[in-house]
Amino acid sequence: MNDKGLVTIFGGSGFIGRHLVQQLAREGYRIRIAVRRPELANFLQPLGSVSQIEAVHTNIRDEHSIKEATKGADYVVNLCGILAPKGGQTFNNIHVQGARLIAIAAREAEAKRLVHISALGANSESNSSYARSKAHGEDAVLNMEPNAIILRPSVVFGPEDEFFNRFAGLMSMAPIVPVFASKTKFQPVYVEDVARAIAAALDGKAAPGTIYELGGPEALTMRQIHEKIKEITGLGTGLLPLPLWIASLIALVTSPFPFAPITRDQVKLLKQDNIPSEAAIAEHRVPEALISTRPQSVSAIVPQYLGRFETHRHALKRHLR
Repeated sequence: MNDKGLVTIFGGSGFIGRHLVQQLAREGYRIRIAVRRPELANFLQPLGSVSQIEAVHTNIRDEHSIKEATKGADYVVNLCGILAPKGGQTFNNIHVQGARLIAIAAREAEAKRLVHISALGANSESNSSYARSKAHGEDAVLNMEPNAIILRPSVVFGPEDEFFNRFAGLMSMAPIVPVFASKTKFQPVYVEDVARAIAAALDGKAAPGTIYELGGPEALTMRQIHEKIKEITGLGTGLLPLPLWIASLIALVTSPFPFAPITRDQVKLLKQDNIPSEAAIAEHRVPEALISTRPQSVSAIVPQYLGRFETHRHALKRHLR
């Protein structure tokens, strides 16, 4: 196997991480997965050859453990992110301070490249704490390592996603489901395409110090996403578009509980489209600049893993076509 060097992946056991590990293992990298609980990342080891993949304990809020994880690394990838604060895991701690410490460690380790995963919609002037923290994290990274490559994916989909699976699960249990922000647009991007884009950036195909915006080939409204799930699964669930002020009320009432269905900050995010900017498209800071094939569409991939929600009648109808 060709040894392409050692890459440290912070948050490598998560949704994007497991696909990235598999991609990089195929390409011949040695991989160090920096996570809070290494024993929970052991499932990744069969994705590579013997000793190609190892997991190490790392606390993203602890500078020493971050530097230990990057020692000897040729490349560094930061996948760490949260959708809602919980305990000591705040947006500032994870998205800003943690990102800053990783960038410092990557610089001190003299890593060839640092790839930082942010999010589409990152904006320092947003009224969403999530979006602001993502933008501040980008600034912190670029201040410490100006040649870092920033990737901003839209909603990421794939077999283990918490987007299409979550909506399909809700629709399979209820005769009617609410659809908030029904006109808000998303451009979901396939997790394998995100992994390939990261691998391409590590391989020198991205411009240093550049922010890329990753979206798939389909721009869909929230209503269209729900309708597509109905089409795929054959579920007869009714869709009830509701204004965002009702979502805000739900968020307010359920906020004291640990498993609130939506947060007030997430409601703010739903007010803005989640698609690549015109500037990114014009300047070719999109997936096609990094990967050689057109990104996979929702229509091509999602039916492959929503099968367990498919109704018997719909499955039979499809089989008989």
